Amino acid sequence: MTKSLEQRFSDPVTTQDQLRDVLGTPSPIARDKVIDHIDSYCAEFIEHAPFVVLSTRGERGEMDLSPRGDPAGFVKIIDERTLAVPDRLGNNRADTFVNLLANPEIGLIFLVPGKRETLRVSGKGLLVRDGDLRASLAHKDKVPHLVLVVEVKRVMFQCAKCMVRSKLWQPDSWANVSGMSSLAEAIKVHSQLQESVAEIDEVITRSSAERLY
Repeated sequence: MTKSLEQRFSDPVTTQDQLRDVLGTPSPIARDKVIDHIDSYCAEFIEHAPFVVLSTRGERGEMDLSPRGDPAGFVKIIDERTLAVPDRLGNNRADTFVNLLANPEIGLIFLVPGKRETLRVSGKGLLVRDGDLRASLAHKDKVPHLVLVVEVKRVMFQCAKCMVRSKLWQPDSWANVSGMSSLAEAIKVHSQLQESVAEIDEVITRSSAERLY
């Protein structure tokens, strides 16, 4: 029988009191930084962000993260409490969208290359086929089939410590990836495919070329 995490590791932290005994209390700056709308500072960050990660929860409670990227500012600010994320061509798994149909809660974290801060947004998501909105989010004359609209509930800037520690924007500090396995190698094993790695890699390369614009 597989042991639970609580059985495998000693001295678990299971209450907020225990947590605060270890970490202490947040400073007023950290405690009070949450707002309920997109103000000018947050809007500026979103308008410069070419990359966002979406967090959703499935009907059985399983969590999922999905990265999205496009030219900076691709997430549209409709108003101070509404964002719109266009859906570009992908692999059609639609994990994020399937999750939202069961649970509308969503989290987003925006990254701007070169900036040490990140921006966290949470709220409720809805998939729409609104024609005018879709048209306004076209890229290179390609109109998205769907748009994810987010009702903003909580917004906060995340401090820069993780970026400083990871040196994420410093290429000379990056690990050497030349010896890492390819995506095709991993997919062959994970999906138990009969095709060769070269054949799978060709499919991945062709899909990327045909579904990017």
